Amino acid sequence: MKKYLLFLSIFAVEYSFAQQIAPLTVEKIMRDPKWMGIAPTNYRWTADSKTVYFNWNPENKPKEELYKISIASAKPVKAVDKEDEKLLATNFIYNKDNSLGLIEKGGDIYLQNFKTNKEIRLTNTMERESNPVFLTNGDVVYQLGDNLYEVNLKSAETKQLTNFVKGKKANRPEMKPLTDQDKWLKAEQTELFDIIKKRNAEIRGGARGAGGGRGRFGAPTGDTKSLKEIYADDKFLNAVTISPDGHYITYKLTTPALNNHSTIVPNYVTASGYTEDIPGRTKVGENENISEGFIYDTQKDSIYSIQLSTIPGIKDLPDFYKDYPKELEAIKKKNEDRPVNFFGPVWNENGTTGVLVATSIDNKDRWILKLDASTGKLSLIDRQRDEAWIGGPGISGFFQGSTGWIDNNRFYYQSEATGYSHLYVANISSGEKKQLTTGKWEVQTLRLSKDKTTFYFTANKEHPGITNFFKIGVNGGEPIQITSMKGLNDITLSPDERWVAINYSFMDKPAELYLQPSKPGAKAVKITQSTSAEFNSYKWRQPDMVTFKNRYGTDVYARVYKSDNPHPNHPAVVFVHGAGYLQNVHFGWSTYFREFMFNNLLADNGYTVIDIDYTGSSGYGRDFRTGIYRHMGGKDLTDQADGVKFLVEKYGVNPKHVGLYGGSYGGFITLMAMFNESDVFTSGAALRSVTDWAHYNHGYTSNILNEPFNDPIAYKQSSPIYFADKLKGNLLIAHGMVDVNVHFQDIVRITQRFIELGKNNWELAVFPVEDHGFVEPSSWTDEYKRIFKLYENTLKK
Repeated sequence: MKKYLLFLSIFAVEYSFAQQIAPLTVEKIMRDPKWMGIAPTNYRWTADSKTVYFNWNPENKPKEELYKISIASAKPVKAVDKEDEKLLATNFIYNKDNSLGLIEKGGDIYLQNFKTNKEIRLTNTMERESNPVFLTNGDVVYQLGDNLYEVNLKSAETKQLTNFVKGKKANRPEMKPLTDQDKWLKAEQTELFDIIKKRNAEIRGGARGAGGGRGRFGAPTGDTKSLKEIYADDKFLNAVTISPDGHYITYKLTTPALNNHSTIVPNYVTASGYTEDIPGRTKVGENENISEGFIYDTQKDSIYSIQLSTIPGIKDLPDFYKDYPKELEAIKKKNEDRPVNFFGPVWNENGTTGVLVATSIDNKDRWILKLDASTGKLSLIDRQRDEAWIGGPGISGFFQGSTGWIDNNRFYYQSEATGYSHLYVANISSGEKKQLTTGKWEVQTLRLSKDKTTFYFTANKEHPGITNFFKIGVNGGEPIQITSMKGLNDITLSPDERWVAINYSFMDKPAELYLQPSKPGAKAVKITQSTSAEFNSYKWRQPDMVTFKNRYGTDVYARVYKSDNPHPNHPAVVFVHGAGYLQNVHFGWSTYFREFMFNNLLADNGYTVIDIDYTGSSGYGRDFRTGIYRHMGGKDLTDQADGVKFLVEKYGVNPKHVGLYGGSYGGFITLMAMFNESDVFTSGAALRSVTDWAHYNHGYTSNILNEPFNDPIAYKQSSPIYFADKLKGNLLIAHGMVDVNVHFQDIVRITQRFIELGKNNWELAVFPVEDHGFVEPSSWTDEYKRIFKLYENTLKK
C-alpha cells in the first residue's frame, strides 16, 4: 500500500512538472486571452479619495465585474454596481470658490452644492442639455440643441441667449462685400444728410422692438420674445461657447467637404446570406471640411468674424513644394491664406482673455493665439513650425492638446521646440515664455493640480522605455519623481491628489493595480493578482534591452529574445510593431501580448528574435518621430536591416536565415523589406498591410506624405505596390476581408500585380469575418500557424 501511494505521489509530481514545462504551441497562445487571466482596468476614485473602483474578472466569468479597494485595506472586494457607482468622483464644472459644481447626467443638468451636499436638478426635458458652465456673476449657462440658455440661480429665471437658425433666411437678399467706391459713397451720404444719420441711429439702437429692450447678454426682457436670428445657411454649427463674463459668444460654421468619394467594404459572411456593404472612409487627398469662426457680441448685438487672416505666417508654404517649381509658382500667384483648424477660445477665469489653438490644414504650423474678442483679431503667443508635421505628446494638431490657464495671466502648453515635448508657460501680458521641463525625454501626459500651484506629469526621464510620475511647481524648478517602479506606470490621481492608483506592468508581467501615497519615496503596494496558474507556469523571457547604431549614427532601441538552444542554422526573426508612431521597446507589458508570446515560442524553437523601435516610433523625440517624412520605407526599413546586422555581430545569427513579420504598419514594412531588402530577408509574413498609401486615410497619411496630387514623389517612393517586381524571397500575406482600416482592396491590388509580374513563392490567406484587429481565436491561430510553418520550412533548411 505504501509503495502504491509512493508511486502515485511520484506520478503526481512528474505530471505536474510535465504540465509546467509543456512546450508552447500556437494553439495555446492564440486562444481567447482569458486563459492568461484578465487584468484590472478603468480605475476611478470616489469623491472622498478613500476608495478606488475598477473593473476586474479574476474568476474568469463571461463579463468583468465592478470591484473596489479602500486605502485603509489591501483587499479588493466586489462592489454593488448601482449603489457604489453613486460614490464615484465626478468631473464637475466648479464655480470660482468650488462651493458649487455642474454636471450633465442623462442629458439633463444638475447642480451640486458641496456645502449642503444637496443636488438640484436644473433641467428635466426630453432633449439633451449639455456643456454647463458658470458665469462670473454666478449664473449657469448650458446648451440645448444649438442654442445657449442662462439660468439665474437666485431668481430661477431661464432665458435664451442665442437664436441659431438652420438654413437661410427666406427672401433674404444676398449681401455682397462693399467695394472701396461703395464705402466712400456710403460715408458721403452719412456726412451730407441728417435723415441718414437718424435712420442709422434707429437701426443701431432705438428700433429693436416696442415691447421692451434687451437686457444683459442680448437676451429679451419683459414681454419681448425677439432675439437676433443667426442663420447657419448650409453649414454645420459647432463649438458654441460663452465668455465667463457673458459678453461674447463664439461659434464655428463648417462647410462640409463636397464631391468626396466614400469607400465601401463588402461583407460576405452575413446573417442574411446576402453580401452587405459596410460604409467606409474616404482616402487621403479628398476635400476637407472648412470652418469659419464668429463672435456674437451680446452687448452690441453684433456679429463679426474671427480674423484667421491675421495669423502670422498664414501664407507660408511648405518646403516640399520646392520639388515642384511649376506648381509652386501657381500657388504663389494665388497668394491664398492656408486653411486652418482651430480650437477654443479657452477663456481665463475672469473672462478678460481668450486663447485659440490653431493648426494649419497642412499640419506644418501650430499657433497659440490671443483673441481680441472686440475685433476678432488674433495676436501670437507661440508658433511651432515643423517642415515635416506637428506632433508629439500633448501637441497633436487633431485636438487642443495639453493647454490651459494657470491664472488670469499665465497660459501653459507643450511644444517640441527643443526637439522633445516639454512644458512651457506664457505670460499673456508681457509676452514672456518660460520652459519648465527640459532634457532628452518627453512629457507624455500633463495635468494641473486643483489649486493650480503644481503640474503633475508622466515622463520617460530615466530611460525611453521607463515611464514614471512627476510633479513640478508652476514657477518651475527641478521635477520631483513620485513613482519609482521600473516599467510602465499609468497613473490615476485621487481627487485630493494625495494618492495614486498605478496600473503597473513589467516586460513579463501584465498590468496589476498598485496603490501609493502621492509623494516621493513612498512604497507602492500591489493590490491585485490577475494572471492564471497556467500563464505563470511558463517562464516568460525578459528580453535583452539593447541599443545599436543605425547607418546614420542614431541610437535605435530594441528587445532581443535569445534562444537557449539555437537551431544549427542560427535563424532569426524580426518583429515589426504596427502604427508607425508607437513604442514597443519598453520595460512594460506589451500591447502586442500575442506577439510577445509568439516571440517566446520562436525562441523556444531555436530562433533569435529582435523587436525594434525603428525610426518613426514614439518616445524618442521630434527628429526620430519625423525621420520618415516623405519616405516611409526609408529609415524605418533600413533600421530593420541594421538590426539584423547587430544580431549577426552580437548574437551569432546566420544572415542567410532571417525572416520578419508584422501587422498594419509592420505589414507594410515587411512588404518593403521583401522587395527592397531582399538580400537581408529570406521570408516575410505581412499582416493587414498597407500596400499603397494613396489608398489609406487622410488624417494619418497626409501628415507624413502630404497628399498624392501635390507630392506624388513621396507616395511613389513609399508604397510597396511600386516595388512588387523586386520580390525574391518567400512571402505570406494575411488580411481580414472586412478590414475598415486598411481595406481588403489593398491586398487585391497587389495580388493582381504579382499575377501580372509572374511572381512565385507568395501566398495570400484571407479571413472572411475579421476586421483590422482580429477577434476570433480561430483566426489568430490559423494566421500564426501559417507564419510558424513559413519559418520552419524556409529558415531552417
